[in-house]
Amino acid sequence: MQNVRTPVGPVSMGRATVVGMAIRESDARAVALSTTVVAQVAPTDLERPTPCAGWSVRDLLLHMAAQHHGFAAAARGGSVGPADWSASAADVADPVGAYPGAAAEVVEAFASADLDTAQLTLPDFGAMTFPAPRAISFHFIDYLVHAWDVGVSVGVPVRPDDDLLQPAVEITRAVPAGDARTRPGAAFAPVLDGVAAEPDAWRRVLRMLGRDPDWQPPA
Repeated sequence: MQNVRTPVGPVSMGRATVVGMAIRESDARAVALSTTVVAQVAPTDLERPTPCAGWSVRDLLLHMAAQHHGFAAAARGGSVGPADWSASAADVADPVGAYPGAAAEVVEAFASADLDTAQLTLPDFGAMTFPAPRAISFHFIDYLVHAWDVGVSVGVPVRPDDDLLQPAVEITRAVPAGDARTRPGAAFAPVLDGVAAEPDAWRRVLRMLGRDPDWQPPA
C-alpha cells in the first residue's frame, strides 16, 4: 500500500532577518531543512528509488549520514581516515531515527571550527585540503540538494528559503562541470539542458547540478 501523508505544503525553514548570512549559519539551516524532510520518511519509503541513479532512499540516507560524520571529523582536525567517512552501526540500523544525531554532529563541529584557520581534508575531493568556509560551502549545497532528493522521492515538496538561493546559485556556478561530472562516484551529474532559460533560481540550481526539477519516482 502506498504511504499516505497529510499535505503540509513545501518544507522550508524560517526566513533570516539578515541578508548575506555567513556560510556556517546557512549550512546549519540547510542541514535543518534536510532533517525536517528525513523525519517524514516512513519505513516503507526506504527502498524507494531516488534521483541519485542506483540509490534507494536508504542508500541516500546512509550516504548523507556518512558525509555528516566525515565533514565533522575533518572540522575537528587530527587524523581522519575512511572509517570517519562511513555510516555508523546506528545509521545502518535506523537510517531515519539516527539521522538527527549525525546532523547535529556536523553542525556542532562546524560551529567549533575557527573559520580563519581551520583546513578540512576531503576524500571526495581527491583528498585535497580546503579552508573551512569553502569546505562548508560544499556541504551546504550538498544538503540543500539532498533534502530535495529525499523529499521528491517520498512525496514531500522541498524548496529552500529565498535568502538561501543566492549563495546556492553562486556556489553551484563554481562546481566543476565537464568530465568531472561523469566519473564514477561524482557528486553531481552533468548539467542539464535548459539552465539559461530557467527563470526560477531553485530549479536552475537543480539543473546545474544534474537534477531534473520535474523528476518523479516511477509509478
